[in-house]
Amino acid sequence: MRPSPVFFGLLAATAAGGALAAFGDPASLLTSSKDPLLVGGIFLLVLAGWATSLTLHEFGHAIVAFRGGDHEVAIKGYLTMDIRKYTDPVFSIVLPLLILAIGGIPLPGGAVWINNWALRSRRVSTWVSLAGPLSNLGLGILLTLAISLIPMPVGLAIGLSYLALLQILAFILNILPVPGLDGYGAIEPYLSPQARELGAKARPWAPLALFAVLFVVTPVQNVFFEVSYGAFELIGGEQLLASFGASAFQFWR
Repeated sequence: MRPSPVFFGLLAATAAGGALAAFGDPASLLTSSKDPLLVGGIFLLVLAGWATSLTLHEFGHAIVAFRGGDHEVAIKGYLTMDIRKYTDPVFSIVLPLLILAIGGIPLPGGAVWINNWALRSRRVSTWVSLAGPLSNLGLGILLTLAISLIPMPVGLAIGLSYLALLQILAFILNILPVPGLDGYGAIEPYLSPQARELGAKARPWAPLALFAVLFVVTPVQNVFFEVSYGAFELIGGEQLLASFGASAFQFWR
């Protein structure tokens, strides 16, 4: 269970981005000439921070599965917190980070392959699925608490607020009961064999169809963001700070 150097590298990159953002000029976000130090710091903070949260998301699945009876996850390296173990380099890391960088919805990236037959019960299987999105929710809450309770430079608060919002967006998205997402995985053990068979057939394409709808169908997109922003405010998040963070992160717009 020893964290890999890759994980520590992501943490270091996140901290470096936060340090740069802390020394940036947040007032520049109100002008057409954004401070390069601020936007560069927030971009690095959010990108590395999102990769870190992806690692924690997948580690959450793996550690609950390990404690629930699937010890193969240790052999596969899932407990090392090495993002490379959870992913296909292009489709699970590069593509989600690219979509995030251009201002898209934070797509789920990695995946851990669980031996469900080794898990002790259906309840354990449900918690294995929920562990990932709950890690996003927990991280979002911790970040908003830190912003509220710890005095910090405005630039850093802006970057952390946007990163916290992304955690809530990821939680809401992943918790949807769509085959291929964690929300469906949580209820799948309790479905009939026929329903599980249909879900297995839909798993390869259902998330892609959902993402297409979210990108293209404006009313659905609006509902998704309204629910996500409502949850963000409920845990104490500041939408204004997060919107400044999004503006800095998408600095070319």
